[in-house]
Amino acid sequence: MFKVAEGFQFTEGPIWVRERNALLFSDPNHNTIYQYTESGVLSVFRDKSGYDGADIAEYGQPGSNGLTLDPQGRLTINEHGRHRVTRLERDGSLSVLAEQYQGKRLNSPNDLVYRSDGTLYFTDPPFGLPKFFEDPRKELPVSGVFSWKDGRLRLVTHEPHNFAWGGKDGRTLYLCARSALYRIELLLPGIRP
Repeated sequence: MFKVAEGFQFTEGPIWVRERNALLFSDPNHNTIYQYTESGVLSVFRDKSGYDGADIAEYGQPGSNGLTLDPQGRLTINEHGRHRVTRLERDGSLSVLAEQYQGKRLNSPNDLVYRSDGTLYFTDPPFGLPKFFEDPRKELPVSGVFSWKDGRLRLVTHEPHNFAWGGKDGRTLYLCARSALYRIELLLPGIRP
């Protein structure tokens, strides 16, 4: 193992993008998505990656956090400061996938992953808010895991976790939380791995 770049405050969400021959990753503290190419070139891929409001100085982590690619290879971005999940379209525009749940703004979407059927799962803790759980901007009473597909947002569990899909049929969601490991068998009608 060797260091390829430094000078970041906090890095998150690394994802290899084959068509760019590059690694993309977030620095939430610097509000930037960086690109590191296979040839060793580091550059800014997207600045103001998570927030551009006038009160940005209040945020410790206003930028993007988790990054992943959807089944069509488009970059999906969790934007801490803007409280939303977006997708970078081929033409460079952003589409908002999720911003509210039951009329309330999301907290600060953090980790994310697509399931084999194209359903997006993401965590929504308040870690991107200046005062975390006590922040007055926190509108949702939960900080959970959500699923999104075809414009429909569902709450899967009420607490933030790190997660991965597994099992023989791809229907098992494994969650890591503090000092425990959880398993959820997903038996939702119409959802196939």
